[in-house]
Amino acid sequence: MDDLDHKILAELQGDARLSLNELSRRVNLSAPAVAERVRRLERDQIILGYHAQVDLTRAGLPVTALIQVQCYGARCLLRDPEARAWPEIRQLHRVTGNACCVLLAAVASMEAFEEFIDRIAAYGTPSSTMILSSPLPWKPVVPAL
Repeated sequence: MDDLDHKILAELQGDARLSLNELSRRVNLSAPAVAERVRRLERDQIILGYHAQVDLTRAGLPVTALIQVQCYGARCLLRDPEARAWPEIRQLHRVTGNACCVLLAAVASMEAFEEFIDRIAAYGTPSSTMILSSPLPWKPVVPAL
């Protein structure tokens, strides 16, 4: 990746809905050249997709938590392909340390959270941390110094 690719990524991370014409204007490159670079960034899986950033609270999911799960062996949460489709799980990470995985969960109520924790407990020991606020909910990728 060169400086121009980083400029393209910065613009798309700021507004993924930019037209190729507007993107080309912002990075001072022709639209066909920008289109080719964007296609290459997608092909090389540097750009993985385009998403709307959603406020979970306003979308009806005000209860959010980080949950560590200590599970190993055949009944591991990471080995259950159906768990990835659970609507409560917003992110799932395999980690080092005492926990097998850490997940970000979002639900509509504390009652729903309790039901979700009970479902997770079938895989191992969950430990949850409620998210009170997110001063930095997302940050764009920038070139390493």
